[in-house]
Amino acid sequence: MTESETEHRSQFLALYLVRFAARFGFSALVILLPYYVNQLQASGLMTGLFYTGFTAAQLVAVVPLAWAGDRYDKRLVLLGALGVGAVVYALFTLVTSPVALVGIRALQGVVVVALSLLTLAYVGELATPETRANKIGKSNAARFAAAIAGSFTAGILYPWVGFEPVFWVLVVLYVATFIAIVFFLRPDKAVIRGFPFSGLAFNRRIRTLSIFRAQYSVAVTLVRTWVPLFAGVVAARGGLEMVPIAVTLVVTAEKLANLLLQPTLGSLSDRYGRALFVFIGGSAYGVVALVVPFTPALGTMFGLPETIPHIGYVSSAFVPLLVLNAFLGITEAFREPASMALFADEGSSDEESGVAASFGVRDLVWRPGSLLAPVFGGWLMGSVGMDWVFYIGGVAAISGVLTFLLVLVRDHGRSALTEW
Repeated sequence: MTESETEHRSQFLALYLVRFAARFGFSALVILLPYYVNQLQASGLMTGLFYTGFTAAQLVAVVPLAWAGDRYDKRLVLLGALGVGAVVYALFTLVTSPVALVGIRALQGVVVVALSLLTLAYVGELATPETRANKIGKSNAARFAAAIAGSFTAGILYPWVGFEPVFWVLVVLYVATFIAIVFFLRPDKAVIRGFPFSGLAFNRRIRTLSIFRAQYSVAVTLVRTWVPLFAGVVAARGGLEMVPIAVTLVVTAEKLANLLLQPTLGSLSDRYGRALFVFIGGSAYGVVALVVPFTPALGTMFGLPETIPHIGYVSSAFVPLLVLNAFLGITEAFREPASMALFADEGSSDEESGVAASFGVRDLVWRPGSLLAPVFGGWLMGSVGMDWVFYIGGVAAISGVLTFLLVLVRDHGRSALTEW
């Protein structure tokens, strides 16, 4: 391997580390939030706001962050986000009320969207068109490795030492990542002047993808948010009240499937058609989501135990929920790298477009659904029951996929499913 190739590889590894750090913190909070709900005695509406505050802050931050990433040095913006992230996770140790948690979650949202958006843009620029989905898949694999590590760290540490040590682990990780970026990532010299969002808004492919993402965001936000809540929240509020390690294993099942499959399926989508993989993954996601509420019945039907020696209460639904969440990870491994590569393709298609802006559009389309879905899910949870969160999520995914197929064939021809 030449010196140039080694340097190129080191840059990808540094970017993968950023993705790892961003997801590690996010996943630790996914595990801890059900216990914040219990400890702070948050209402159903306030539970939804824990997620909506996070998403609302991201919605506000996307455009300026994407513009800054294309106009200036992405490396400097990444360093700034990592520094702020270290401070934010230190602030989590001071949470004593639901309102404080909503505010700090909003700050976390800005950090997470900055790291995700700019890292994906950097990876998209460094990769060639022929390897783009594969490289993005590897970046996502680092994210899911962090999801597993973050989930287990929170799930293991919390019962023994409480909330605070988990957040100090995150502070140390962010500081270490900051140092790695300083030493291994070269400054970004690509400069896009003007406001590339305006041109990308009229891009036909991006419009077609956006029709799908606007609906699919509701599905993924509801399902991904409420699976750990379904597993961990007290039974009186519609949950299964599993012990923390059981919730961790359920969440990890999805991440592990994604980690193992995204690079390979990303490569296959590079070869056989990215739109096809988006369609397959989205369709399967909706079907699996509809089955999640039936996991207690499946556990009872198969006579599965409700407790595991030396672990505690897991409910008879534990194994079915674990398996179904793994299937959700497989479906996302089909869809996600292919979808991201399609947006990167359009962002790098000419000198006036920007990869960060393209991913910014992708993020913006996602935000309305992900912003409103947690509040809607909280209302469903408190009024008609938690099962309906998954029914609505499954229907939204299937609706998004069918609309995507209709527009794709109408505007781009029947061959577009395999040619994109």
